[in-house]
Amino acid sequence: MHKVILASKSPRRSELLKQIGIDFEVMVSDKEEVITSNIPGEVVKELSYQKAMDVKENYCKNNACDCIIIGADTVVAIEDKILGKPVDENDAVNTLVSLSNKAHDVYTGVTIVVKTNDSESVDTFYVKTKVYMYDNSKEELEAYVKSGEPMDKAGSYGIQGLGAKLVEKIDGDYNNVVGLPVSEIYQRIKQYL
Repeated sequence: MHKVILASKSPRRSELLKQIGIDFEVMVSDKEEVITSNIPGEVVKELSYQKAMDVKENYCKNNACDCIIIGADTVVAIEDKILGKPVDENDAVNTLVSLSNKAHDVYTGVTIVVKTNDSESVDTFYVKTKVYMYDNSKEELEAYVKSGEPMDKAGSYGIQGLGAKLVEKIDGDYNNVVGLPVSEIYQRIKQYL
């Protein structure tokens, strides 16, 4: 049985892995992230790979390596332009105004490293979900930003919280929007659990 390590400090990702019954521990990469692309799907794949490989190097340095390491990174993009986390409340409101009454994409890149003492496999992919926002008034968006919820989230909203009221519908994996496409991950690692 492989030990599962989540290479992310995100409480949302931890909750999603727990939800599907996976026992794991968290180990966070502190390596500086390097992006060589501006294509959203490629960016999240690069970042998830860097996180997973850094954790693998650190974990396997002093431990027998019979583990599955899951690295992940999520971005929100509108017309292939990546929207980061807001720098302040004004930035969050402006981002939400730009998303209002439009569709945007949420990309989560995942890298799964399956490591044993004598073998290693690396699987890197991304999942994309289209999110459609209601035509939300600026006043509604300002009130939402005042809640503080959007301040640490890509795209300035959390679909799993108060931000759910801003979303009309999605096309794709809901959990991907939260931050981790757990059903896809499970299908790829179930043979090792």
